[in-house]
Amino acid sequence: MGYRTIVGLEIHVELSTKTKAFCSCSNEFGGEPNTRVCPVCLGLPGGLPVLNENIVKYAAMAGMALNCEIQKKSKFDRKNYFYPDLTKGFQVTQDDMPICQEGYLEIEGDNGPKKIGIFQIQMEEDTGKSLHSEEQDTLMDYNRCGVPLIEIVSKPDLSSGNEARLFLEKLKSTLRFIGVSDCKMEEGSLRCDVNVNIEDEETGKRTAVTEVKNLNSFRGVEKAIDFEVKRHIELLKNNEEEIRTTRRWDDAKNETVLMRVKYTVADYRFAPEGDLPPVVLTDEYIGNIENELPELPEAKKNRFVKEYNIPEYDAEVLTSTKELSHFYEEVADHFDDFAMISNWVMTEVLRRVENIEESFELPFEASDLAELLKTIKKGSINNNAGKKVLREMFETGKKPLDIIEEKGLVQISDTSAIEEIVDKVLGDNPQSIEDFKAGKDRALGFLVGQVMKASRGKANPQVVNKLLQEKLNS
Repeated sequence: MGYRTIVGLEIHVELSTKTKAFCSCSNEFGGEPNTRVCPVCLGLPGGLPVLNENIVKYAAMAGMALNCEIQKKSKFDRKNYFYPDLTKGFQVTQDDMPICQEGYLEIEGDNGPKKIGIFQIQMEEDTGKSLHSEEQDTLMDYNRCGVPLIEIVSKPDLSSGNEARLFLEKLKSTLRFIGVSDCKMEEGSLRCDVNVNIEDEETGKRTAVTEVKNLNSFRGVEKAIDFEVKRHIELLKNNEEEIRTTRRWDDAKNETVLMRVKYTVADYRFAPEGDLPPVVLTDEYIGNIENELPELPEAKKNRFVKEYNIPEYDAEVLTSTKELSHFYEEVADHFDDFAMISNWVMTEVLRRVENIEESFELPFEASDLAELLKTIKKGSINNNAGKKVLREMFETGKKPLDIIEEKGLVQISDTSAIEEIVDKVLGDNPQSIEDFKAGKDRALGFLVGQVMKASRGKANPQVVNKLLQEKLNS
């Protein structure tokens, strides 16, 4: 007996505009509670909304990046419900005429490449935030009221927690690349709700859809879906019925927990937002936005493979953020061993950068790394010395050639100078010579190590190997 997993996502993304959706209040994370508010975002009598044009632009950019059809005419609606974080008693959103429809994002699914459909992208405003104290009091911070959002509604095309995570990772990378959002989950800039149910492929019977909220990481999304899949399969196996529920993910228990049961369909009484006119876009306006759209991650990855002749995995890592890809290309402008750049950036550079998604500000220029790599390739210093230089560059921001001179790291490539050291090492280690002649390969490695130690790591390893082998075989 087989089961089919059906997963759809509702993703809320805060847009990185300078001001809020319908007023001039600052759109910044944090701040003292209730200091970034005005009559409009607080919903006070007489406050009238004025649409921030950049919301339209950013929503259209997101739609284009996700292969959506940009609607020339869309409208805003009022979604009515009552909750302390919603001061007006309704949310300004888009219902039946959203700005973007019918798109997709392609991922490497569980069984190969797979297009995940995008049902629609709608513009809307965020709500306030409830703060719960240890004394069981609930305080309201309305700084977030009116922050511009897009809600991206996927089609139920995802088949596992793994596919959902891959979709979200690619979506985040894409939105960050085009600069419409910072997508910081820890600050609430990207929030995701999951809808999941199971179908018995033999009988066609399906479980009721479960909505999982309060997911604060992509790994949490994956784990919540996997947990729900197992739970729904057990429901089918035991022939149990469960009406539609809303659950939350509990990290401590590693399971979903029931929040509420949906006995009735929510009646939001959608109605056109009378204070905002319809959004009408011309072909010229849409064309101008399309021309401004930067190169997207997938296209950039494919170009890196072709232009720099590096493996697809390397290209995928190097194009994971706009800042990292830009840094790689800057180094490549100054140095043409693209594979060597890739190797050093992915290993020595990235392991010293805590979070490439938040910041890729380095204490040195891309041209400085290129200069260091040129020096290594010329044989002026060896790899180990190069790593020491890079560490110093991270710590002090000094130029690589200055560090090499200060530390005396220039590699000895003069054969006669190295030969003197080799002769002394051979004279001090007669047993290793006998071991080598007896076929023990490790003896050569030991002798190389001794020469490098005697030269304080400055001897050219290739010259050392050549001289030792010549002398041992003679």
